[in-house]
Amino acid sequence: MTIQRKVTTMEYRNLGASGLKVPVLSFGAGTFGGSGPLFSHWGTTDVEEARRLVDICVEAGVNLFDTADVYSAGASEEVLGQAIKGRRADVLISTKASLPMGDGANDWGSSRARLIASVEAALKRLGTDHIDIFQLHAFDASTPVEEVVATLDRLVQDGKLRYIGVSNFSGWQIMKSLAAADRHGWTRYVVNQVYYSLVGRDYEWDLMPLGQDQGLGALVWSPLGWGRLTGKISRSKPIPAGSRLHETADFGPPVDTELLYRVVDVLEEVAAEAEKTVPQVAINWLVGRPTVSSVIIGARNEEQLRQNLGSVGWSLTAEQIARLDQASAVTAPYPHFPYRRQEGFARLNPPIAG
Repeated sequence: MTIQRKVTTMEYRNLGASGLKVPVLSFGAGTFGGSGPLFSHWGTTDVEEARRLVDICVEAGVNLFDTADVYSAGASEEVLGQAIKGRRADVLISTKASLPMGDGANDWGSSRARLIASVEAALKRLGTDHIDIFQLHAFDASTPVEEVVATLDRLVQDGKLRYIGVSNFSGWQIMKSLAAADRHGWTRYVVNQVYYSLVGRDYEWDLMPLGQDQGLGALVWSPLGWGRLTGKISRSKPIPAGSRLHETADFGPPVDTELLYRVVDVLEEVAAEAEKTVPQVAINWLVGRPTVSSVIIGARNEEQLRQNLGSVGWSLTAEQIARLDQASAVTAPYPHFPYRRQEGFARLNPPIAG
């Protein structure tokens, strides 16, 4: 029997300097199996609904699904594993480990013992024999980088991990790890999962140039500024009474109120011109940024998912991009601001081209 596959217009890009092709939009499974003080506010998607969301994603060409062991204490991985059952060959799985999963001395971090145990547990929860993209969820200052990178390399050689990377690392932490990998011939990181949005452009100061130079593709989380760029908040519309921000704002990146309003003002103008929604414009802007391999979208239901999928397949004009750039620009901290504002410094380090 011949299986008919839907033709998709989804764009695919290499994940950093690797040969792995990933869609420019990926799906974040943080809403799956939601529990606890943070994740229950993200969503409580069960297996049946998760299967429906996975079906919609795959049909649209979104075949990369991101999760982490810490999301609802493993429940997100479990629900995702059930949702992709029978179609493992059609999807890519991205997950993360290093953050605490318990109170024991070895229930956190990136030691050899912890990483091996974490990967084995994730494989079991996901119902698979390999993880396509595995990232360290945070830098573990208590474990030598040689131990960390050597362990990840062994897990790659054993076929349990395909590609590796990091999330929430500073530039020097990444470079120290890459130096160790290069020195010993171990597998290099090819992905950096980062916070990046129109109200949070700090990624551009250090991590974007590093990614360009070292071949790390950005896998962007929270592209809507921790739920602030949904179109529900503006100068004339305060945070709605039922918004999850009332409960989760302290968990996410802070956003200056005036910056938020300035960005939303322009987003609303551009959305009206392009006949798109505010979130679609915000995500489309990110897709066009340098080093971005994929933008992680989330959804608690089918309607939200279909709206977010509409963020690609069209382009903002150069003039609209320039307006969004200007509205979201902030003064970079030292030592970056001379390179942004003074011609002599800027000549030494010209802006990264898109």
